[in-house]
Amino acid sequence: MQPQIVVLKEGTDTSQGKPQLISNINACQSIVDAVRTTLGPRGMDKLIVNGQGKATISNDGATIMKLLDIIHPAAKTLVDIAKSQDAEVGDGTTSVVLLAGEFLKQIKPFVEEGVHPRIIIKAMRKALTLCIEKINQMAVRIEKRSKEEQRELLEKCAATAMSSKLIHQQKDFFSKMVVDAVLALDEMLPLNMIGIKKVTGGSLEESQIISGVAFKKTFSYAGFEMQPKSYKNCKIALLNIELELKAERDNAEVRVDNVKEYQKVVDAEWQILYNKLQKIADSGANVVLSKLPIGDVATQWFADRDMFCAGRVSEEDLKRTLKACGGAVMTTANDIGPKVLGLCDTFEEKQIGGERFNIFEGCINAKTCTLILRGGSEQFLEETERSLHDAIMIVRRTIKNDSVVAGGGAIEMELSKMLRDYSRTIAGKEQLLISAIAKALEIIPRQLCDNAGFDATNILNKLRQKHAQGSCWYGVDIMKEHIADNFEACVWEPSIIKINALTAACEAACMILSVDETIKSPKSGDGKPPGRGMGRPM
Repeated sequence: MQPQIVVLKEGTDTSQGKPQLISNINACQSIVDAVRTTLGPRGMDKLIVNGQGKATISNDGATIMKLLDIIHPAAKTLVDIAKSQDAEVGDGTTSVVLLAGEFLKQIKPFVEEGVHPRIIIKAMRKALTLCIEKINQMAVRIEKRSKEEQRELLEKCAATAMSSKLIHQQKDFFSKMVVDAVLALDEMLPLNMIGIKKVTGGSLEESQIISGVAFKKTFSYAGFEMQPKSYKNCKIALLNIELELKAERDNAEVRVDNVKEYQKVVDAEWQILYNKLQKIADSGANVVLSKLPIGDVATQWFADRDMFCAGRVSEEDLKRTLKACGGAVMTTANDIGPKVLGLCDTFEEKQIGGERFNIFEGCINAKTCTLILRGGSEQFLEETERSLHDAIMIVRRTIKNDSVVAGGGAIEMELSKMLRDYSRTIAGKEQLLISAIAKALEIIPRQLCDNAGFDATNILNKLRQKHAQGSCWYGVDIMKEHIADNFEACVWEPSIIKINALTAACEAACMILSVDETIKSPKSGDGKPPGRGMGRPM
């Protein structure tokens, strides 16, 4: 009898081979089922409640995936691709999860029959290469046309991104707003220069865009109301200084033998503060913004001199003001002079709904803007913000990669037809595998039909017929429960979304297929004695 070799600690689970692969694919299927119904203009929303009882209502694939507490290691890869799609292009997060899940579903019978995963992976990579070539060949490049035409294209792409969101009724209103916001930025199109502020109450149509910086009125002390609330040709001092009288620290000890001595200590402290305030006033600033608190003495002092101040401004808002208005954030009052002040044409404090906002417009480097969203409930506003984020990302991508394809399942149907035609020209196992991947691509139009309550089989048959006749832009028409030329209907998406989604989905599927063994170590310190022998197979 062979002596037993101690390899793994007792309690270690090892599972390997075909059953492991099938189990991983099944785990991914259940994740896909969680987001399947959120795809498209008629997609449903999900209500996710976390451990603290906070509810989130969303139909953004990446948001849902982030909030699901997934422990299965293979299924986590789907969460990663949704996150990467969100970070890279901003939209198409549900599509990418659906595609990865459907690739695995169509490949599963081959795995069960014993086809080696490496052969499947090779076929998938081949199919992906063909798809990307086809997209690049079909994509319609929007030449750098006139400003009006480019703007129209961007609005159509933003409207397509919003058609599946909660705010699809107002997509015309918001697509103009999103395009305005992105076009206000400089060449690099930095996302953090678009501020989004939410004010509950009012209707969505009352949302507005401000070409400059706006933030909520900060915590204020007595004397604040006496300060002027608007300026022309405003000079802004940006500080990181506390302008407040400090109570003596508990561990500080000052020994004095008479009241006069104590008075000197107090006077010295006040004098330090007054010196700082005087230096700020001498610099010529009319508006003082500080990241740290500005106390009641300072507030009153500024009010007497017709200056406006706001303490405890959040770092993000201070940075945007700095980039928009110029100047520098000072950490000492000694060096404050005209050179380090920011400049803008107008400053105003305005009431918006139940909140008061400090608004800076006409900034010298005005490469920033702020969207102020209105709406009924907090959850509704949060979902609106997520929807706008997707639309903003799409517009940025379209400016950088100005080629578009038709949405609504049109491009997927065309790729599916192309792969089917290709699979008939080759022999061997690859033929079956590539035709399975072709079938998997049909999940997008099929799911769009299912979510809208249409007869998916009937509509897909019509689409297959149209694509076979060479009408490459035909996709699902949600409004008429029929098929339509989606390029004519202006359902446009940047081709980069589709390329990214297919690449990510294919890579995730290949990664899951290439895993044939899971080794799960027991938690260290679980009280078990160190064991002998192999862990039991699952």
